[in-house]
Amino acid sequence: MKIFHNLDELKTPLENAVLTLGNFDGIHLGHREIFRRVVRRAREIGGQSVVYTFVPHPLKILAPEHAPPLINTYDEKEILIEASCIDVLISAPFTRELANLPAHRFVREILVEKVGVSHLVVGYDYLFGKDRSGDVNLLRRMGEYLGFAVEVLDPIRENGEVYSSTRVRKMIREGEVRAVTKVLGRNYNFSGRVVHGFGRGSKLGFPTANLATDKELLPCPGVYAVKVKRGEEILDGVLNIGRNPTFNAAGLFIEVHLLDFSGDLYGEELRVYFVERLRDEIRFAELEQLKRAINNDIARGREILAAARLIQYQEYLDCGRGQRDCP
Repeated sequence: MKIFHNLDELKTPLENAVLTLGNFDGIHLGHREIFRRVVRRAREIGGQSVVYTFVPHPLKILAPEHAPPLINTYDEKEILIEASCIDVLISAPFTRELANLPAHRFVREILVEKVGVSHLVVGYDYLFGKDRSGDVNLLRRMGEYLGFAVEVLDPIRENGEVYSSTRVRKMIREGEVRAVTKVLGRNYNFSGRVVHGFGRGSKLGFPTANLATDKELLPCPGVYAVKVKRGEEILDGVLNIGRNPTFNAAGLFIEVHLLDFSGDLYGEELRVYFVERLRDEIRFAELEQLKRAINNDIARGREILAAARLIQYQEYLDCGRGQRDCP
């Protein structure tokens, strides 16, 4: 997949570009269906499949206080789009100047003259341009005049529920990590670097790897059964996200206890896949109560993880080109 991080890098229009635009945060199964249609149409006309998206998320510029936490990092999103068999990704900077560009000029100057769109795939409620004045009706009118086709998609649903990034965020925030797998098509996950902590886990008899991550969206505080990828090795673990209320700690901590593992992990990058929520984070009056709870978490985690199958993106997105470690 060819990636353009700035439109100035695109020296000539693409040939027979079949394009879709949007934020595509999370690359859930609804997005995957959109990409599938784009790829199929591009192959039918001998063109190039193109995803046009923005960095950062427009609300981070226009209304930072209302900007949602991103489901994926930008690097993760690029990998997932590439794995969806897309030929070209335009990951364009979103600026206030772009936000003030009238919708008709965005279509003519960027989509047609710069990118070379021949077939555009958008959702029925897609809005764009200054004051979000552009819609599918404008796209259809301009398509007739400028010579590109417009394909408008109805909401993509399963069992009556629409696939959406908003729905995914809500589920993750509420700790519904098992259920969200059916919307994402994969286990929700993050990559984290092992850093030094306070050593409390080791003193209790349950050594943990403390993780620092750039992931904006994490499940709500609590204890989770997880799969952990270390290089090519998959390990079982129990992870705590929270503020360590038993120790009156300040800040949010991410700590994972790897089952049946011993070794030095400091400085390593681990990818953690959420399998199931075990319980809320609790403040214990005594350390012995905490130790008993951890033992129970480990026992229950073992049972769940023994029967769990890790679902990674390659199982439904891999185009056979060989993929990097990915969400």
